[in-house]
Amino acid sequence: MRRVIRAAESVGRSDVTVLIEGESGTGKELVARTIHDHSRRADKPFIFVNCAALPEPLVEAELFGHMKGAFTDARADKPGRFLLADGGTLFLDEIGDLPPKGQGDLLRVLEDGAFRMVGGTKLIQVDVRVIAATNKKLLQAVAERKFREDLYYRLHVIPIMIPPLRARAEDIPMLVESFLNSFSQKHGQSRKQLSAEALRRFVRFPWPGNVRQLRNIVERVVVTCPRALIGVEDLPDDLDGLIESAPTFTLHPGMTLAEGEKMLIAQTLRHVTSNREEAAKSLGISRRTLQYKLKLYGLGEE
Repeated sequence: MRRVIRAAESVGRSDVTVLIEGESGTGKELVARTIHDHSRRADKPFIFVNCAALPEPLVEAELFGHMKGAFTDARADKPGRFLLADGGTLFLDEIGDLPPKGQGDLLRVLEDGAFRMVGGTKLIQVDVRVIAATNKKLLQAVAERKFREDLYYRLHVIPIMIPPLRARAEDIPMLVESFLNSFSQKHGQSRKQLSAEALRRFVRFPWPGNVRQLRNIVERVVVTCPRALIGVEDLPDDLDGLIESAPTFTLHPGMTLAEGEKMLIAQTLRHVTSNREEAAKSLGISRRTLQYKLKLYGLGEE
C-alpha cells in the first residue's frame, strides 16, 4: 500500500489519465482523491460519478448536461459532470458498468476535450483530468466485447492496482487502531481497543468486503460493546462463519513436498491474488521462481 500511495502522489503531478483497479471496498476513491490532492488541480472540484448508478437513457445528460427542452422534464439548462469538473478532476467509479453508448461518448471527450450538451449545438471545451476505477477485469470485458478496446487503452495510461485486504493482512492491526480511534471519538465514547485474541481473529478473517467491511465491523463493535476492552465474545457471530469458510487445503502424510508446494501455489493464485507478482511476494519467492514452478507443475492456466 505504501507503493500504491507513492504512485498516487507521483502521478498527481501530471495530468495523465489513471485507471485504478481493485476489488470493491479496497479504497479506490481514497486513492483517486490522493491523486487529486497532489495535483495542480487540488483547489479545483473533485467530482464523483458512480457509473453503475447511471440509468442508460440518462448517461449522456448526466455526463454532459442538457439544454432546456431537450427532453421531457428538462425545464432548465443543467450542467453535466464534465462541466462541473472543469479545471479539476472527474472520478468515474465502476467504469466497467458504463453502457456502450456512454463508452463511445466518453472516448470522444477524452480525445477531443470537448462535448455538446444534450439538445445543444455549441461545442464546449473543458480542462478535466479523468480518473477511472473498476472492480471488474476490464481486459476480459474487452475480450467479451462488453467494453471498448480503444477506451480501455485510453484509460489505461497509468494503471494502479490496489491489492485486496486478505493479501495484506499486516495492515489490519493499523487499520483497526485507526478506526477504533475515529469511531470512539465519533460516538462520544472512551478509547476502546481489541483484546489480543480478538485482534488475531480480525487478522485471520478473509474480509471479502475488504477495508469497507473492516471499517463497518469496527464501528459496530465500538457502538455495541459497553467495555473499553473488546473481546472475542463481542465480535459479530457472522465473522466466525467467515473464518470457517476461508479457503483451506489439507496436507496428508506421505505426500511429497512438491505436491504440497503445488497445492499451496494453486490456492494462493485462486483465493489470495491472481496477480503473479503479488502471489510471488505472498509466497516469499521471486516472480521468476514462481513462473518456473507454474511451468513445472502445469499451473500456467490456473
